[in-house]
Amino acid sequence: MPIYEYQCHACKKEFEALVLGKDTPVCPSCSSPDLSRLMSKCGFVSKSTGPGGESQVTASSASSACTSCSAGSCASCGMG
Repeated sequence: MPIYEYQCHACKKEFEALVLGKDTPVCPSCSSPDLSRLMSKCGFVSKSTGPGGESQVTASSASSACTSCSAGSCASCGMG
């Protein structure tokens, strides 16, 4: 399901919203529909095998690849 990040033009609040079909989100703080969709930060983990057969894990440079915490890695999402 698509979750998008928005910023409200009226109160400047940034928030995430689940948008289904042609639904139009509104600001949860002031109920304004005057929003801008923001570019989301993305994170990923690349797992590969090195030249000597050892496992290598590389994480992206996003501030957090996990949406449930602000850490760059955590046990709950497998980032490590």
